[in-house]
Amino acid sequence: MQIYLPIAEMSLNVFLLLGMGGVVGFLSGLFGVGGGFLMTPLLIFIGVPPAVAVGTEANQIVAASVSGVLAHWRRGNVDVKMGLVLLLGGLAGSTLGVMLFSFLRGLGQIDLVISLSYVVFLGTIGSLMLYESMRAMRRRKTAPGQRMKLHQHTWVHGLPLKMRFRRSKLYISALLPFTVGFLVGVLAAIMGVGGGFIMVPAMIYLLGMPTAVVIGTSLFQIIFVTANVTFLQAYANQTVDVVLALMLLTGAVIGAQFGARAGARLRGEELRGLLALMVLAVCGKLFFDLLVTPDDLYSLGVGQ
Repeated sequence: MQIYLPIAEMSLNVFLLLGMGGVVGFLSGLFGVGGGFLMTPLLIFIGVPPAVAVGTEANQIVAASVSGVLAHWRRGNVDVKMGLVLLLGGLAGSTLGVMLFSFLRGLGQIDLVISLSYVVFLGTIGSLMLYESMRAMRRRKTAPGQRMKLHQHTWVHGLPLKMRFRRSKLYISALLPFTVGFLVGVLAAIMGVGGGFIMVPAMIYLLGMPTAVVIGTSLFQIIFVTANVTFLQAYANQTVDVVLALMLLTGAVIGAQFGARAGARLRGEELRGLLALMVLAVCGKLFFDLLVTPDDLYSLGVGQ
């Protein structure tokens, strides 16, 4: 059963889109990520133009994250105060990111920038997370009764504007989560991601938050940042395909509920290890596509 996508200007199978949305929604609830790091490349793989994939995926992430947040909120795993500080940085970063997206699209270089950004960030983050999760699992086996520190205190913990985040049991500078939110906001606009694949490890290792609280808080911030990206992309670049977004989010809302339940049964280091493997798999596919000779050797860059 085919459905026509007016902005992407192509037809795709309805059940394929619903299935993709369901899988990514499941991952959203399981890992505390928006799922865009997987969905945007998948859309590109099935032929959706990269600019449309980025703009539309931000819309789909909103619904998947809302569903995931509700599940984690019921368990008390959302630090609202931390989420609001991250959100302030995210709104500023995503607004700047959409402006940069428009500039690169006008130059005809946005497709290349999107692919290269995925390869660099996914490869780096995935490798670091996999290494750390394997090390954590080894430590747990060798010293099962020993409590492990998630982070080491460095100069960043001496920054001013300190705030107390009681749910996360932290007393740190608000500049840290604001900066993390800002950087993730820029990536949300350029790459069509919620930024969870960077935010989750940053909240764990840089801010020192407990893994259980990180997932719900990450999703809370992602909702509003991706909503801002969706609005700005639709207004400035006209790259949001509503029909495509509806197909994806229908499956995502259902999948996120099952993902949140599954995540409650796994240890923190196991969740991080699975996420790392997923990130590296997507990175490998994108890197391969950059190296392989394309079917069409010539393409036209259209300035907007």
